[in-house]
Amino acid sequence: MCELHQRALSRRGLLTAVAAGTLVGGSLGPRGADAAEAGRSNAITPEEALARLMDGNTRYAANAPANRDFSAGRAARASAQYPIACIVGCADARVAPDYVFDQGPGDLFVVHVAGNFVNADGLGSLEYGVQVLGAPLILVLGHSDCGAVRATIDVMKTDAVLPGHLPMLIDAIRPAVDLAAKAQAQDPLAEAIAQNVRHNVRRLEQAGPILSEAIARRQLRVVGGFYEIATGRVALL
Repeated sequence: MCELHQRALSRRGLLTAVAAGTLVGGSLGPRGADAAEAGRSNAITPEEALARLMDGNTRYAANAPANRDFSAGRAARASAQYPIACIVGCADARVAPDYVFDQGPGDLFVVHVAGNFVNADGLGSLEYGVQVLGAPLILVLGHSDCGAVRATIDVMKTDAVLPGHLPMLIDAIRPAVDLAAKAQAQDPLAEAIAQNVRHNVRRLEQAGPILSEAIARRQLRVVGGFYEIATGRVALL
């Protein structure tokens, strides 16, 4: 009980420090201290972070991963994390960004939700990853044969009523299906998946104040990608 209480206090203390840094100094965490920034393993440009992800995906698709020793750096990770990228990924069990991009523990800050869209909770997590942890890149990752997007297309065609909280997923993905319909693509599902990625990239680029300001300072970039499950390859959109 005491341990749980101490952890809760620690989290509250961090959030208080974050809020104080924003209100008093105009910046916070890693972005506000040049000396600390220089020593961070993720103190790289958004372009460098993206290159590391794509190089890792090339290794993964070739079945030649570089990250095999999961004990390496374990002690250091106990005290801090320095992710090189935030990933907005689908909850699909076949999509595991750490493997897909051949990154080690602590390298990726991943937000999972069926349909890889951004809601308020996900946005808050991404803001934390960027502002507090210093990640220079956000990648929204769609994938082939996405069941959430397929279900949205089917529901919009049939006006089916889904149980529980499933309608919330449909409402979040609906704008992408509408965009795909306007495009009149030969493959409506693939087009809707791509439009869903682009739609959420735009949302994140415009999300103020944290993300949009980091982009304006060129400390952050938001990109979209499409993961082909059958080949293991990621293509940027």
